[in-house]
Amino acid sequence: MGLPLRQSTRMGAYILKNKLSGRKYYPLLVEMEPLFACNLACPGCGKIQHPPEILRKRLSVSDCVEAMEECGAPMVSIAGGEPLLHPQIEEIVEALLARKKFVYLCTNGVLLRRKVNKFKPSPYFSWAVHVDGLRERHDIAVAREGVFEEVVEAIREVRRRGFRVTTNSTFFSTDTPESIRGVLDFLNDELEVDSLMISPGYAYEKAPDQEHFLAVEQTRKLFSEALADGRRKRWRLNHTPLFLDFLEGKVDFQCTPWGIPSYSVFGWQRPCYLMSDGYCDTYRELIETTDWDSYGRGRDERCAGCMAHCGYEPSAVFATMGSLRQSLRAAVSR
Repeated sequence: MGLPLRQSTRMGAYILKNKLSGRKYYPLLVEMEPLFACNLACPGCGKIQHPPEILRKRLSVSDCVEAMEECGAPMVSIAGGEPLLHPQIEEIVEALLARKKFVYLCTNGVLLRRKVNKFKPSPYFSWAVHVDGLRERHDIAVAREGVFEEVVEAIREVRRRGFRVTTNSTFFSTDTPESIRGVLDFLNDELEVDSLMISPGYAYEKAPDQEHFLAVEQTRKLFSEALADGRRKRWRLNHTPLFLDFLEGKVDFQCTPWGIPSYSVFGWQRPCYLMSDGYCDTYRELIETTDWDSYGRGRDERCAGCMAHCGYEPSAVFATMGSLRQSLRAAVSR
């Protein structure tokens, strides 16, 4: 795994504390979207399909801090849109780091070299850079030529400056086991990023391209072939072994949407950031008024093809923590 010891130890203690207190619903990480505006128009993402008045909205620094303080999550993934477009993004990051939150700042990399001077390396901070393939494949995924080369140079620059770098790669039905292996080999061995995250494409309702999201059996076949021959152990993957087993179809889980809740300019999104069954003003309202047992494959037809990390990574984490054998397996793979 690509998770630092400080972070994995903190997460283990956090989960244990919540179990001992009898708290049933608690977040591992918050998906925070301080804006939906973006400088790219990726066909697999529907954020910029919102009307102009929504794209102009921004969460404030206090909005972000209060949301994290209320829910108590130790980790936050700041996404969007492109969060580097937010005029106060460095203040948001600084405020959360001051509270010892582990912050992943997601970016498509286009603005990264121009904005990096606004940030400082920290053991609690990581860039999360989207890289969805090698040159041609990535530029198709973001619908703009030349982005891959900019992303590669940006990663090299921020690594040179001492920042931790995680990559986030989303794969669709247009990918093959060979294309997945190609980009992960490049990121792991040539760019030497600290950790890699992988996921099947999420079925955003607003995404312009609705034809290339993966169905469950497609996902299992694609990832079982891509991760074969011991590749899992060589790549610095930022996932539990059980989540990778899940992607390969070796195990199955029920969705745990409350494990990674979403907070945006609309408020707390019910039940996850892929589905919009209403929004809540407070985290408490989200937890207490959502029928969590009604979501997931076999429960809601909209979830039938979903294997996204926002619902199933927490399930794998909780299963790992509930088993001594799986906990040891995860520790050995770190």
